[in-house]
Amino acid sequence: MAIKPGRLGIGIIGAGKVGAVLGAALRGAGHAVVGVSAVSDASKDRAELLLPGVPVLEVADIVERSELVLLAVPDDALPGLVTGLAAMNAWQVGQLVAHTSGRFGIGVLAPVKAAGGIPLALHPAMTFTGMSLDLSRLTDASFGVTAEPAMLPIAQALVVEMGAEPVVIAEADRVLYHAALAHSANHMVTLVAQAAQILGDIGVEAPNQLLGPLLRASLENALTAGESALTGPVARGDAGTVAAHAEALREHALDTGAGDIIDAYLAMSGATATRAARRRLLSAEAYLAVQAALMPDGEPGTGAGGS
Repeated sequence: MAIKPGRLGIGIIGAGKVGAVLGAALRGAGHAVVGVSAVSDASKDRAELLLPGVPVLEVADIVERSELVLLAVPDDALPGLVTGLAAMNAWQVGQLVAHTSGRFGIGVLAPVKAAGGIPLALHPAMTFTGMSLDLSRLTDASFGVTAEPAMLPIAQALVVEMGAEPVVIAEADRVLYHAALAHSANHMVTLVAQAAQILGDIGVEAPNQLLGPLLRASLENALTAGESALTGPVARGDAGTVAAHAEALREHALDTGAGDIIDAYLAMSGATATRAARRRLLSAEAYLAVQAALMPDGEPGTGAGGS
């Protein structure tokens, strides 16, 4: 079942940032977008911007008209949407139904398969702005793809047509796959926001300008060299500095109420020390000293030093 440009009539359920952009990418690959669902003013504006001329339709009408239905709705809404449409006998034999959830595989589309449809899971591993610039970003992105073996080439072809790279994820691994992405991308935003808040609180006027080169280099080094790129006081076993950081952040929390920052610092420093010790970047003595330094009344001991 090779997919040819222009072959499929595609319906987009959910004109959020993801659905509108992927619909535009598939349209750009030659497919026809036959309808899109949009409820809020923002989603209607997004549909008009990225999918001009595509009619805004009711969900049931979209399913009826489409050879491929793209479900771009929040994770928690997906099961109810699928089963609700099944109760209406909306799904069709031979119809392709793809969702964009990272958490779910094709199991959540069991009602589609029961009706004779073809379930696919296509999760873009990138963040979206809902603007046209996302289309160019797709060329550097990967999709977590799950499908039955015979249907996997279809899922992969759709991703390739959007300009991205398909990465096959087993059904049983979808939640861990999604957790890895959320843990990295979402928590990175939180960490950057926390660091920027601290710098702003001490009077730095442009925290992002200060942080930008450091964070970009750190991310690039981590992606290129993995954990061997780790640096800083925890990796050096510089327990005295770690203790000073922890104490200063505790005082900062008392002054500002930002207790989330010290909590995150303690959790990430502890995890960093554990991983560094496991890789023998830290001696057992240095590891224990760092862990002690993270305690409110701990004795930091003697670290490895270094500037």
